[in-house]
Amino acid sequence: MPINPAARSAPGADAAPAASRPIDPALLTIPDGAVDVTVVREIDGLSYIDPDDPAMPSYRVIANNRQPVALRDMMILPVRTGYIGQDRIKPDPALVPPTGAEAVPDVDVDTVYLPVRDGVASALVYRPQGLAADDALGVILYVHGGGFTVGSAADTDYITRRLAKDNGVIVVSANYRLAPEYPFPTPLDDVADLYAWLRTDAHRLGGDPAWVAVAGDSAGSNFAAALPLLARTRGLPAPDAVLMYGAFVDFAQERWPSFQAQAPRGIVYDSAFFGFIRGAYLPTTPWTDPLASPIYGDLAGYPPTFLATGTHDPIVDSARAFAQALAAEGVAVDGYFPEGMPHGFYFFPDVQVPEGDIAFERTAAFLAKLRAG
Repeated sequence: MPINPAARSAPGADAAPAASRPIDPALLTIPDGAVDVTVVREIDGLSYIDPDDPAMPSYRVIANNRQPVALRDMMILPVRTGYIGQDRIKPDPALVPPTGAEAVPDVDVDTVYLPVRDGVASALVYRPQGLAADDALGVILYVHGGGFTVGSAADTDYITRRLAKDNGVIVVSANYRLAPEYPFPTPLDDVADLYAWLRTDAHRLGGDPAWVAVAGDSAGSNFAAALPLLARTRGLPAPDAVLMYGAFVDFAQERWPSFQAQAPRGIVYDSAFFGFIRGAYLPTTPWTDPLASPIYGDLAGYPPTFLATGTHDPIVDSARAFAQALAAEGVAVDGYFPEGMPHGFYFFPDVQVPEGDIAFERTAAFLAKLRAG
């Protein structure tokens, strides 16, 4: 049974496309014999112990005292349920921001299932209303955050509606397999598979395969930053732009003064959560692997990049350094680092004003200039 099945559909998403939405009907359902690999399912622990393991007597004693046996199994459930506020008291209505649909209406949303290795990945497709069905729009592949371990495309409904409406593009907001069940490189491979599909088949969503950008927030921005490096090794065209919110480019965060000063007592983002997600996503991968920490990669020829990270985000120093490294390579880059803003300041409509709006306004100006040539 999915842990959070409601998170897989955006509020107000239709079961079938309207006539004005040029989406291939075959993409609206899971193909026979395929499985949506991105659905998080309750499992009987992440650990398997061979019955013939010589340490089985010790494991039986531990299991007699606690369930599950392995700490990684024990830790993921409270992380996931806490992230969505499950079983908490009803929130104060005065502090509930507008929904994405309320804040950014006139955007059509459909759920599709796109091919990745081992099956399909569900994604939400956003298209501004009022456009002709035969308009082939630019495409932004968007990757949600959640520390590599939690979250879904529905969580970023406001962000993806805003990107679609502000820029007149189709946004494909992707789900992907989550750690610790699926550590590096599987989640990144899911994103890369979707990107490769869009580069050949975006027309089946009404998009233009010749112009595909990649974007993401927090952990999703890490995938967005790594994708140009991975695309280079796979012979894929580079994304036309990279958009990063809460730019996460370095798993060796302890070397940065902003992390040292802010992470131990952080609210939105702290060192305890960072340590957990690092162990979940990179259990055996070196922290400085460029596909995990793109700041260590070869950035020559990197796509034009926009970054938005607040100064009270513990990872801001690494985000600034990434922008500086891109600029040193001659990459067109725009960094927005608003004073006092925490990780995720762009996430909710009408909450962090005006900084949240400025992040999207600067995104639109960056893309408009880029596409104008």
